[in-house]
Amino acid sequence: MSLVIEKPGILSTIQDGGRTGFFSLGINPNGAMDRTAMRLANILVGSDAGEAVIEMHFPAPKIVFEQPCSFSIAGADFGARLNDLPIANWSSNTARTGDVLCFNEPRQGTRAYLALAGGLEIPEWLGSKSTNLAVNAGGFEGRKLAAGDRIGLAQPRLLSGLTIGPSLIPKYSRFPTVRVIPGGEFELLSAVSERVFLNEGFRVTPNSDRMGSRLDGEPLFLLHEKPMVSAAVTLGTIQLLPDGQLVILLADHQTSGGYPRLGTVISADLPLVAQLGPGDGVGFHHCSVEESIRLTGRFERDLCFLRSGVKLSR
Repeated sequence: MSLVIEKPGILSTIQDGGRTGFFSLGINPNGAMDRTAMRLANILVGSDAGEAVIEMHFPAPKIVFEQPCSFSIAGADFGARLNDLPIANWSSNTARTGDVLCFNEPRQGTRAYLALAGGLEIPEWLGSKSTNLAVNAGGFEGRKLAAGDRIGLAQPRLLSGLTIGPSLIPKYSRFPTVRVIPGGEFELLSAVSERVFLNEGFRVTPNSDRMGSRLDGEPLFLLHEKPMVSAAVTLGTIQLLPDGQLVILLADHQTSGGYPRLGTVISADLPLVAQLGPGDGVGFHHCSVEESIRLTGRFERDLCFLRSGVKLSR
């Protein structure tokens, strides 16, 4: 049995924890933009934290359940309703055969995640179920979801109600200040540009996408031009573009780049960047590697406690 996409939404795709091990071949990682929301949604339904989910933007899809199944929604709040009754994010819910899930209004955030107990029946491509829209591979036939699509449920399960405590939920904002580990070329910034980077805000532009959030703000300049050899980049790398503006690389980022790397957003703050949309703002604050590791370790410990409390039933 399966889910049926009655209305597709603006951009709904299958994503998981990402595609790793193929950077040397130029294959980008893909995966969920907000990995924390994806992981929490999966744990709420007893699935592996990196299991495939449906990543949704607003307008979001209208979905019909063809059999009983537990599910959860995390990330952006789109005013989810099951059979026209409101349901909350960050909790597990159970749908019956014929139940309809829809989303009425964008209240907070840009990307929401739907996880299904037992996982989605999606074939892997290069070790991942994530959709690579650039090459039409992975996910559901390598494309965004369309009306009439049926997505199989691997092992539908029911489970007791579970909710996420506030300490684990990212503190989303339309203008967060995120912590950054200085990059290889940060010291090449002029003193004025360094001050702007660390003290001024930047706006997300409409030409942002899953590859990166392009920012608009006071232009930044290097003290002198430095010949750049393409070097590895990762999720959260902040590059300085030739026009003096910035881009934060996201889930579909390239495997290497030749622009100056001013820093990398720490893992704990990547969800805040992933939920920004056009017109939202962001500021930067330096962080040490040691502090980043401490924050990640604390989150992973709390995640283990959450996972231990999930009880499944067939």
